[in-house]
Amino acid sequence: MLLAVDVGNTTTSVGLFDKDRTLCFFATLDTDSRKTADQISVDLMNLFTLYQRSYTDVTGAIFCSVVPPLNFMMEKALTRLLGKPPMVVGPGVRTGLNIRLPVQTQMGADIVADAVAALERFQPPIITIDMGTATTIGVISEGRTYEGGLLLPGVQVSLEALSRRAAQLPDISLQHPKALIGKSTEDCMRSGIVYGTAGMLDGIIDRIREEFAGKDVSVVATGGNAPVIVRYCKNEIVYDKYLLMNGLRAIYERNR
Repeated sequence: MLLAVDVGNTTTSVGLFDKDRTLCFFATLDTDSRKTADQISVDLMNLFTLYQRSYTDVTGAIFCSVVPPLNFMMEKALTRLLGKPPMVVGPGVRTGLNIRLPVQTQMGADIVADAVAALERFQPPIITIDMGTATTIGVISEGRTYEGGLLLPGVQVSLEALSRRAAQLPDISLQHPKALIGKSTEDCMRSGIVYGTAGMLDGIIDRIREEFAGKDVSVVATGGNAPVIVRYCKNEIVYDKYLLMNGLRAIYERNR
């Protein structure tokens, strides 16, 4: 079995694959850079207990992270729990991507995993959208070439900033709006953030498609905020909840 871990800014995603590449469980934990290796190990052990799996059956592990202060503790925790160090997505790991960036080390490990998984499922050109704390958009062309992308504030970050900077606007949760035109402050905020983000994504997708004139461009989205936003986009976007997990699995298999 393979244990895959993605350390994000807000949450840490954990997935367990069996030998047939089937995802046995997928869970999320709060990301807390103050946690020790022992605390992380206990959190992971509790997940195995919750989903009635045994961590002693795990034969390998891989993790990616966008929170550098947690990397050492996560690697230490996985090594302690499984008896051998995990594979870490970073420099020196084979991904099969041709990264067309002047400073390749600036490319987030989660973006790499998304791109690798997207190439397993779609023919390029491909647009990947990962909607977490930040919204990251990646562009992959023929030859498995990662051309670059865009980085925007995440949906929740935008909502929190709006509530914090405007005295009369309340804190609200991200939900499907009742209608395009809101009738209350909360409804207006939800409509604005959902339809506004959807319209922004549509505009960006259209502009990227213009760069590949005459070619079919596949668009795939993942991340915690994607299910709410994608359904309001006019472009056809495939939602894949486990895109990043499958990317980590593919990278592990390529380097095993």
